[in-house]
Amino acid sequence: MKHAAGTLAFIARFVVLGLAAAFVISLLWPGVGERLRSGIGLTGAHSAAPSTSMSQAPALPRQAGPVSYADAVAKAAPSVVNIYANKIVTARAMQMYSDPVLRRLFGGIPTGPAYQKREQSLGSGVIVNNQGYVLTNNHVISNADDIQVLLYDGRVAKAKVVGADDETDLAVLKIDVANPPVIQIADEKHIRTGDVVLAIGNPFGLTQTVTMGIISAIGRQLSSTSPEDFVQTDAAINLGNSGGALINTEGELVGINTSLIGKAANAEGIGFAIPVGTAKRVLEQLIDTGHVVRGWMGADYGFVAISADSGLPAAARGAQVTDVYPGGPAAQAGIQAHDILLRIGSEDIVDPADLRRHESALKPGSKVQVSGLRNGAPFSAEVTLAQRPPMTPTASLDG
Repeated sequence: MKHAAGTLAFIARFVVLGLAAAFVISLLWPGVGERLRSGIGLTGAHSAAPSTSMSQAPALPRQAGPVSYADAVAKAAPSVVNIYANKIVTARAMQMYSDPVLRRLFGGIPTGPAYQKREQSLGSGVIVNNQGYVLTNNHVISNADDIQVLLYDGRVAKAKVVGADDETDLAVLKIDVANPPVIQIADEKHIRTGDVVLAIGNPFGLTQTVTMGIISAIGRQLSSTSPEDFVQTDAAINLGNSGGALINTEGELVGINTSLIGKAANAEGIGFAIPVGTAKRVLEQLIDTGHVVRGWMGADYGFVAISADSGLPAAARGAQVTDVYPGGPAAQAGIQAHDILLRIGSEDIVDPADLRRHESALKPGSKVQVSGLRNGAPFSAEVTLAQRPPMTPTASLDG
């Protein structure tokens, strides 16, 4: 019995000594245990037991955004200019009513002769090619008799108006400077809702200012009669930002800032920019001819009204003719009110705005085949487009 007890005590001492030695070795050489297990083929054995918990899908890689957008701003900012448009306006001194009710209703009484004074409006612009052409908003330079452009590097240049387009509120200026910094243009097909964007401009005369947001929506219509659409963003756009650049995180131009819905309308974070694709098309026409020419079919459109005899599924696309102008191209081609137009040329029609964009992109005088449904039966007509008459420009918002 004593012999067995002595043997057990001897084994216990060696076990304790071995554990202590293993503990010391693991502290001094942390990887030695893994190396020993791999040497005898036991690597990963501890994870071989089946798990009783619910299986988990492999983690998806996260696309981390940059910590800073300074590189994008540094790339684009030299191309954004400040615009100072001066004009002479006629004014008269006013004597205000002392009664607050009369003052609210009538303002005041003109007194004395009319006089002229100089006013200056502030805005922004973007240099878009190496010949010194600058894109800005028409409302920034409208009726100005002297336009000065301040470049990022401090140079000042006098600008002349090449052309303007009321419908898109775009204007093109020309400055004569050496080596103008030109912005890079984004591919309009790659612009998506949710993309991070930066607005660069001259708000309240504070020179270069950058604000950040995302693209809130694309293809936004601000007028039911205009073929043009807008990029909506929550990047802050303030007075003086008009005509400035909306850029992506690569420093490429995605739009020309134009307007915002202000707090007067109980709105916040709703701004609009002219998409770069539209801006490019207007730029080219204004440089070539000084004005923008759009095709016109002479009809108004609305969304398709689904009825039992329309022959259309509930999710039908297309545009329904709501009115036909007498003597216009559509009337001459036999198109009638309530016709449903589904195709123009080789393109399907998505909705009324899509149809207006297609027809405005065609040249006046060109012929196009239009097809759709009339009283549920297929029909087609060939329309010879006319030049779109002047339309009321998009309602001016703050910006």
